[in-house]
Amino acid sequence: MVTSIILMNVERSKINEVAELLEGTPGISEVYSVSGNYDLVAIVRVATNEELANLVTKKMHAIKEILKTETMLAFKAYSRHDLEAMFSVGM
Repeated sequence: MVTSIILMNVERSKINEVAELLEGTPGISEVYSVSGNYDLVAIVRVATNEELANLVTKKMHAIKEILKTETMLAFKAYSRHDLEAMFSVGM
């Protein structure tokens, strides 16, 4: 499983519209509107790097209201659930 975080700058008047488009895209599990330097953050979970490349360079690239992206690959997940499990066994 390939997990990535995609940070996006989007045309201001189209943030909600783009978020809704992305929300229904296979491979994108979550979309957040955020404060700061970016407008939207998408969490992507796909089977292969090839699927990620297709999502970013074809599907997302076709959405002209997305002005800029920065894609980060996740190496390892540290979820609250994992941390609670570690503490419950005495780590």
